[in-house]
Amino acid sequence: MFWKGRRESTNVEDRRGISGGGLAAGGGIVGVIVYLLYTFLSGGQVDPSQIPSVQPTSQTEMSAEEKAADDERAEFVRVVLGDTEDVWGKLFGEQGKNYTKPTLVMFRGATESACGNARAAMGPFYCPGDQKVYIDLSFYEDMQNKLNAPGDFAMAYVIAHEVGHHVQTLNGTSAKLQRLRQQLSETEYNRYSVKMELQADFLAGVFAHYAQQQNYLQAGDVDEALNAANAIGDDMLQKKSQGYVVPDAFTHGTSAQRMYWFKKGFQSGDMSQGDTFNAPDL
Repeated sequence: MFWKGRRESTNVEDRRGISGGGLAAGGGIVGVIVYLLYTFLSGGQVDPSQIPSVQPTSQTEMSAEEKAADDERAEFVRVVLGDTEDVWGKLFGEQGKNYTKPTLVMFRGATESACGNARAAMGPFYCPGDQKVYIDLSFYEDMQNKLNAPGDFAMAYVIAHEVGHHVQTLNGTSAKLQRLRQQLSETEYNRYSVKMELQADFLAGVFAHYAQQQNYLQAGDVDEALNAANAIGDDMLQKKSQGYVVPDAFTHGTSAQRMYWFKKGFQSGDMSQGDTFNAPDL
């Protein structure tokens, strides 16, 4: 992705220098890593009370080289967020609506959100309560090393997916789903959650469609995003963590579904084609 030297969003809270308590090494961290596999791209649906208990500890000081890499990732994130602002500002404007930009919070270790305590092990998420995207930049390394999903546009896909949840908040979809949570069984609600997440994947694809029109994409970028979507499918993550698949427990969709809806958004660029809630095969 061509991103160096381009506009960076100013709608960013950089909390990386604010200590929120790190994660202690030892037995507890294993549970956190397993939990991490289930909560990537959670879209604000993370229940902080379900995170395995770990004791806060002081964060490890970063080397100059590590800090430089982290700062470069922060610059990249600001550029991608700026791109999402341009795309959704344009599309909302064409519908006669105003696009309210989300804030992106970069943190290290842990921080507070309106949805509860945010921790690095939860992966990036969107909180509708404060309309903010939360991300610990170490997730970039997790994608490469734990999920085998490297590449800058894989990370851009993650950001665009979370911004997709912000779009769902603005258009009322998130509120409708939240009301259903109180009315449905867990299995029934999970089916709606899958539809919600796949629509966010579709919206990430729409973003990629317009990024390509601006000549921001390089050869292989879309493949990086599709590889990331494949890596974080519920079936793939369940196989990794427990060795078998439980479809009734899916909350984000299979690898095939996530790739399909991202690709559909990318190829069409048409928001009207992203009605996952009424798709006959979901």
